[in-house]
Amino acid sequence: MMQVRQRGRNYNCTLCAMGNAHTARTAMLSRSSKPIAVNMMNQCQDIAGKMPSPDKANFREDREAVESAVFRTILFPPGLEKARAERTDQPGCFVDLNLDQVIAAAVAKRNEEALRPIFYSTYRNEEVVQYRQAVFADLERPEVFQIFPPFCDAMRMVRANLAYAEKISYKCHRHTVILRAIGLYCDAVASLLRSLQSITLRSTGLKSLQAYLAGYTSSQSFTRLAMETRDLRDALSKISYGMLFRGDKVTVRKYASEPDYTVTILDRFAKFRETDIEPPIPPRPKDDFSLNHIEEGILEFVGRLFPEQFRQLKDYVARHSIFIDDVVTTFDREIGFFVAYLEFIEPLKRASLPFCHPEVSTSSKDTNVIASFDLALAAKLVQEKGTVVCNDFYLTGVERLIVVSGPNQGGKTTFARMFGQLHFLAGLGCPVPGRHARLFLPDHVFTHFEREEDITNLRGKLEDDLVRLHQTCQAMTSNSVVVLNEIFNSTSLEDQIFLSTKILDQVLAIDAIGVCVTFIDALSRLGEKTVSMVSTVDPDDLARRTFEIMRKPADGLAYALSLAEKHGVTYQRLRARVRP
Repeated sequence: MMQVRQRGRNYNCTLCAMGNAHTARTAMLSRSSKPIAVNMMNQCQDIAGKMPSPDKANFREDREAVESAVFRTILFPPGLEKARAERTDQPGCFVDLNLDQVIAAAVAKRNEEALRPIFYSTYRNEEVVQYRQAVFADLERPEVFQIFPPFCDAMRMVRANLAYAEKISYKCHRHTVILRAIGLYCDAVASLLRSLQSITLRSTGLKSLQAYLAGYTSSQSFTRLAMETRDLRDALSKISYGMLFRGDKVTVRKYASEPDYTVTILDRFAKFRETDIEPPIPPRPKDDFSLNHIEEGILEFVGRLFPEQFRQLKDYVARHSIFIDDVVTTFDREIGFFVAYLEFIEPLKRASLPFCHPEVSTSSKDTNVIASFDLALAAKLVQEKGTVVCNDFYLTGVERLIVVSGPNQGGKTTFARMFGQLHFLAGLGCPVPGRHARLFLPDHVFTHFEREEDITNLRGKLEDDLVRLHQTCQAMTSNSVVVLNEIFNSTSLEDQIFLSTKILDQVLAIDAIGVCVTFIDALSRLGEKTVSMVSTVDPDDLARRTFEIMRKPADGLAYALSLAEKHGVTYQRLRARVRP
């Protein structure tokens, strides 16, 4: 018990030497009636608990104990860990495909610096993609998914405690915060293992994680450290002291067996308690670890009153300054990738939009997608209670390039973005929009969308298009995906046809796959490798777009008719105007 004495009266408050439950602030008035806030909350929070983490010296013992568990990462199957090649810069296709909006929303309120490189890095490896798909499939089961957000939150608290501890100058306060971080870490790992053992896992990744944690938590160094942590927690929890406030001075002394008025007050008011009311849901603990200089000074005095216990705490912290297991650290970061993406697409699933795990191949370019959509646009429309239109497409045999034509504002650019998004997300191993998908794994996704003229490069718009497309043509390979959206719009029709044909011929010659949005019908008839798809309009109302992209020959009629209708120059309207 911590006892507070003021003006001859005694007040008692629980000092849970590292108790998570202690969140109340005790306010006391001095003799001059000036408020003195004494906040023991932060230094008293969750300092003890099971403790699963050794220092570097003992870490070798852990490694020996779990040598049979080959798990190292949830992103790569055993033996392919060296395939990791994360990029820190945003891929060039992100802005054109609106994937920057998707990833920004997914990693919001998370550790963006840790997650963005994972989202930026695709892999042209069927085994890596299928390994991740299996983990995603496991996590899509509610009973499995619910295990991991609490673990991520707990590890975030551990990092926050350690970051705060580095800024603390008072030793006793710093040591208690570190001990609290160790306790949180222990609870998180132990709870994660118990939860994993309570369910049936299907993916190799999560089953390997469970096996690793079982070996890690049963290692000699872990069990020894857990016992030591419990002993230290018990020793600290038995500390009782009192404070006497006189004016602007605070005296800290050992507890003198004063009565606990908390019990008396609760007993007096027990008859007024309403027992048939459900207790409120406890608020989520805040990341508030700070103590003011008065509180830190009081804690230092407590350390002097109980030198033995705080010496043990000091030694404990010195021996376990590095306590987080490397594999657990890696997993904590990587599971955030899975959780972030699944939480992002959950509202879309609730809106009955389909997602699937695509069949992937690094050799076959046969592509088949059913009921897919632009992920970024769908997220916006679902939020606005709008309607999402799904589209199908496929490529078989020698077909490589989809040429999309039709009226403006008919969904052509959205279709092109969808095409690029599908191939990029497939390379991440993520579920993709659609009821079914078979996709080719590309080495790179190249895009070319219209950009505003940049006066800093001293190039005109046409020259800038030519320079950027030249760079794309030099970099792309037969394993690339190319998304072109209305290229060379800044020049004449004749030049546009000539230049566009040259670019598409080069794409087809290298045997890359892709999509090209254009209003030039002739580009869809360049050869057997091209496929024509057309954005359609309502046959009963040619001015109304359906946003459905259909596989059919491009004839320009729908576009011409919609323009004629818009400007009032259709045959019927002209006859009506000139009729005598």
